[in-house]
Amino acid sequence: MSAQPPSQSPAPRVGIVGATGAVGGELLLCLEQRRFPLSSLRLFASPRSAGRSLLFRDEPVKVEALTEAALAGLDIVLFSAGSATSRQFAPAAMRHGAVVVDNSSAFRMDADVPLVVPEVNPAAITAHRGLIANPNCVAIVAAVPLWPLHRVNPICRIIAATYQAASGAGAAAMEELRESTEAYLEGRDYPARVLAHPYAFNLFSHDTAVDPLTGYNDEETKVIREMRKIMGEPELRIGVTCIRVPVLRAHSIALTVEFADPITPEAVRALLAAAPGVRLVDDVAHNHFPMPREASGQDDILVGRIRRDVSDPSGRSVAMFVAGDQLLKGAALNAVQIAERLVG
Repeated sequence: MSAQPPSQSPAPRVGIVGATGAVGGELLLCLEQRRFPLSSLRLFASPRSAGRSLLFRDEPVKVEALTEAALAGLDIVLFSAGSATSRQFAPAAMRHGAVVVDNSSAFRMDADVPLVVPEVNPAAITAHRGLIANPNCVAIVAAVPLWPLHRVNPICRIIAATYQAASGAGAAAMEELRESTEAYLEGRDYPARVLAHPYAFNLFSHDTAVDPLTGYNDEETKVIREMRKIMGEPELRIGVTCIRVPVLRAHSIALTVEFADPITPEAVRALLAAAPGVRLVDDVAHNHFPMPREASGQDDILVGRIRRDVSDPSGRSVAMFVAGDQLLKGAALNAVQIAERLVG
């Protein structure tokens, strides 16, 4: 890793690694829709995707095969192509003078790599040494609404259950959900290819390896460790169960949160109503609360079902339900927001 953070020009030269994937496509859209002030854009993918063209600002941009040499001449490179690719090519981009914003898990827990959610810990960006990590999607979706509460009344414990969409496993998993649902409705067999279990009309534990000592799978362990790092609370008590559900995009989370001092649902609503990146969807009269269908395509994290946790007589615990677009705020949008901070 480079010892000094490279300086950025007002209109940087930007690259996207993994441009043809689900998150890569969203990165392109975010850069375009947010009018990111770039001077040039280059797109990279595997050799089998090289030569394709993708539209950006109504102009075709040819996809290049990813090599170390090809990453020269860039100021910011957004990586979204998996941990192995990031570990192999991010150091090369940095050696060429670029700042890397990496969406994989490869560097997130490295002590000298900032793990950033701009609504939570934007100051961490200034400590980068050429590399900034984009957190796990669940950690982002949870941290955005929890942070404004934690700042006022410190959080002591979080219990979470996730409802994770196909988008979290990439474009191939989204297509498997579409195809397997069609097959199920037509009475046809559809063997699972991308995920470990049949997806249509089913849900199952996030199919990452389970630690035999703790009983937690890799996804759950990531969420715990990353939430602690993002919030600057290394001893924060967190328990989480991660479940894959047959939803195309947008993750949802049921949260029960214990605070240091008593807190009311009304106080929580007031704090979240003024919080950046959050939108209250908490209509009790019409039983209208956050849904992945409504969160899809939205920049904000939807928060609702805010109520006192009746199992805690101390009045210090509140339950809520949140939903956020995994491809946007859970991945591409968060990375672009980090890049926006880099260019000021």
